[in-house]
Amino acid sequence: MSAYYDAIVIGAGQAGPPLAGRLTAAGMKVALVERKLFGGTCVNTGCIPTKALVASAHAAHLARRAGEYGVMISGPVAVDMAAVKARKDAISAKSREGVEAWLQNMDGCTIHRGHARFHSPTEVQVGSERLAGQRIFINVGGRALVPDLPGVDRIPYLTNTTILELDRVPRHLVIVGGSYIGLEFAQMYRRFGSEVTVVEKGPRLVQREDPDVSDAIRQILENEGIAVRLSAECIRFAPRSDEIALGVDCRSGEPEVLGSHVLLAVGRQPNTHDLGLDEAGVAVDERGYIQVDDQLRTNVPGIWALGDCNGRGAFTHTAYNDFEIVAANLLDDAPRRVSDRIDAYALYIDPPLGRVGMTEDQARRSGRAIRIGMRPMTRVGRAVEKGETQGFMKIVVDAQSQAILGAAILGVGGDEAIHGVLDIMAAKAPYPTLQHAMHIHPTVSELIPTMLGELQPADHSAS
Repeated sequence: MSAYYDAIVIGAGQAGPPLAGRLTAAGMKVALVERKLFGGTCVNTGCIPTKALVASAHAAHLARRAGEYGVMISGPVAVDMAAVKARKDAISAKSREGVEAWLQNMDGCTIHRGHARFHSPTEVQVGSERLAGQRIFINVGGRALVPDLPGVDRIPYLTNTTILELDRVPRHLVIVGGSYIGLEFAQMYRRFGSEVTVVEKGPRLVQREDPDVSDAIRQILENEGIAVRLSAECIRFAPRSDEIALGVDCRSGEPEVLGSHVLLAVGRQPNTHDLGLDEAGVAVDERGYIQVDDQLRTNVPGIWALGDCNGRGAFTHTAYNDFEIVAANLLDDAPRRVSDRIDAYALYIDPPLGRVGMTEDQARRSGRAIRIGMRPMTRVGRAVEKGETQGFMKIVVDAQSQAILGAAILGVGGDEAIHGVLDIMAAKAPYPTLQHAMHIHPTVSELIPTMLGELQPADHSAS
């Protein structure tokens, strides 16, 4: 016999628990299935633990710079990696326990621990139990992609998950992948005391960004002693005594890098391979992402997919927004769509990059007449006062409609200051609305209106 529920939620990541809360509040009987850790990627292997590590790395970096601020520290700055890990683990555990306790005490919600697998479009098998539901919501997240590179099966390697278990500082950490995850680990471990090399197959770091942003990020990392190898077309691995040899380039520079540890940070893949989606008839794309429409419905009536597994976003905030979209459409009679949201994210190196909307390159290729404003952080008073002047701010607007098309703030506080731009874009207000607002001094945000007052026409012949 099957236990019947009004709704089944598979996965306790960022979208699943709040959705269970809304559904039970609406009077539904809900089953929530979790096979491992409550809280999903963000709580256990993503945002929370990594940003806890970033904070420890920043403290070490600031301590080494103490003399610049007139603060004297006698002796060298040392990092106790076991204590750093313990702090990180405690922060994650508290968040995970909070999510689990919330669900356990949620009226109308029954937790089923184990792996869920579809038996039919309306039934899910969890161990020896079969659950039937009128509505099923898939929130199973993703995991690190392990590339099929020569020799990868011959070496021990780390992923963004397993590197979190290190309680010692690697002698030389070699990171394959020069994008968001890889660069955050690169800087933090350099600050912990590792020698660090970043190996990127492409011609520049974080290729999703404009070239000037990529170049500035590379400069920030190289200023801290991180080696960057770009255009690495011959990536391969081999054990070499007690080290790992990583082939980098067949044409120029040293052909190999010897490291004590290798981190693979080349992308993510969805946790959809073992759900039995074929039994339910749920369609996936060639990479395994569940195909959904603008309201996150799959091709099978009564089944939705939220979070990283649907390929419509790769962040905690996009997963949570997925929950909001589903809840609004299902419970509030308030139509919301994935296509309505504005692309926004951050890169948490130090200083961070806050991004919203189009890049300059995307805006140019859109065919619009655009205007661009830029300001180096050396001309931002708050950054100067804090001794954090690396980076710059850039904003792109539509010259005719005065709509803000996008912005990048690579600098101290950039991950927070970008929200003023995001809010104006979400309100569909013209840029003078932000330009004419009175901002607090001294802040990073106050220079955004100044930058808008210095907009320059873009050269449309530029690439």
